[in-house]
Amino acid sequence: MAFKPLHDRVLVKRVESEEKTKGGLIIPDSAKEKPAEGEVVAVGEGARKDSGELIAPSVKKGDRILFGKWSGTEVTVDGTEMLIMKESDILGIIA
Repeated sequence: MAFKPLHDRVLVKRVESEEKTKGGLIIPDSAKEKPAEGEVVAVGEGARKDSGELIAPSVKKGDRILFGKWSGTEVTVDGTEMLIMKESDILGIIA
């Protein structure tokens, strides 16, 4: 199923966190937090100003991003868990 977000929404796939710490300790699944890092899978056209002018999104497909811990709505697309969030929920792009 193809999915295209509307307006200023972004479809994001979470990036899994490391299973070991820098010191070599293995982190069990029960202790892991959901990562707040992801990859942009699809982007909507952008928001519109009151005048109707389109505001282009700042992110594009393939960008690695950071987002807030409680950002977005969890959805399943083609059997993969993803998030749909507004572009304003994105904290930044990882270079």
